Amino acid sequence: MTSQVSSVRPGRTRNLGDPSPLQMVAAYGILAVWATVVLFPLYWVVVTSVKLPVTVNTGPFYIPWVDFTPSLHAWDYILNTQRDTTLRPYLNTIIVATTSTVIALFIGSAAAYALVRFKFAPKTGLIYLFVACIGGTVAITSFDVSWQLAGASMLAVYLLLAVTLRGWFTKTMANSDIAFWLISQRMMPPVVVILPIYVMFQQIGLLDTYTALIVAYVSGNLPIVVWLMRDYFQSVPIELEECAAIDGASRLRTFWTIVLPLAAPGLVATFLFVLVFAWNEYLLALFLSSSQVQTMPLVVAAQSGTRGTEWWYMSVVILLMIGPVIAMAIASERFISRGLLVGAVKG
Repeated sequence: MTSQVSSVRPGRTRNLGDPSPLQMVAAYGILAVWATVVLFPLYWVVVTSVKLPVTVNTGPFYIPWVDFTPSLHAWDYILNTQRDTTLRPYLNTIIVATTSTVIALFIGSAAAYALVRFKFAPKTGLIYLFVACIGGTVAITSFDVSWQLAGASMLAVYLLLAVTLRGWFTKTMANSDIAFWLISQRMMPPVVVILPIYVMFQQIGLLDTYTALIVAYVSGNLPIVVWLMRDYFQSVPIELEECAAIDGASRLRTFWTIVLPLAAPGLVATFLFVLVFAWNEYLLALFLSSSQVQTMPLVVAAQSGTRGTEWWYMSVVILLMIGPVIAMAIASERFISRGLLVGAVKG
């Protein structure tokens, strides 16, 4: 009697949670489409930067050495012929964006930590009164009164009313209300406040200066820093700070030696986010600068002139503009990936 042993070919057993082949194909298809949508504009800019004007105008051509012969004409024009008009705005962008980001990160981190670890209860009426006094200062300066005199007068009025009416105000704001108020400043469209900002800097003689751009950029990006860093600091266990306090460490020393190192990934991620916002800021730079502190977004927009949009020159300027940000993102990828998850994990 011949015994037949049935051989079972070993195969991979699919678990219950594993995606089916059809789902895998659909997922990779969606990723491929998304990668094309994201990467094609960058590829188009790179390819256009090595085209001659006649090649751009008679296109479209997308494959170098097949559809067209690459040329460094646009790069030579921007880096050599237009060197002075390109290098100065480039340096202005580096100075303004970096300085404003560092200041916003320093102030915003301290404010975010205070909102997480301390309890505030400012009187709502005093806040409304302060805002009204600021509005009064702006109104007075419209009657050809110097801003120094108007500011000093309204400050004295505020202090007098605050001391007199303090007992009448009973409603207070919680930390969550303060955080929401800070974040809500970013919800307002910049075009709504750009004219008052322009008039204010014009009155104090700071138009077309680094100070005007840095102050405006810090004010605009501060809510973003507070919003992001508040979540990062909430993820730091308070028990570590309590142990440091038992060992005799001051609150400031605990913040610098324990909290900030633990929040380093969040700081790097926030720094890069805010830097990108400051680096690409156009509206504030358009109103507050002219020739001395012109930034790169204005140079990019200037490539669309009376002769039409010069895409070949604009592509070179765009690549020069986004190059440092991409390099920083790649260099700090490890910190960014960790920082994006810190605020989402609650232990």
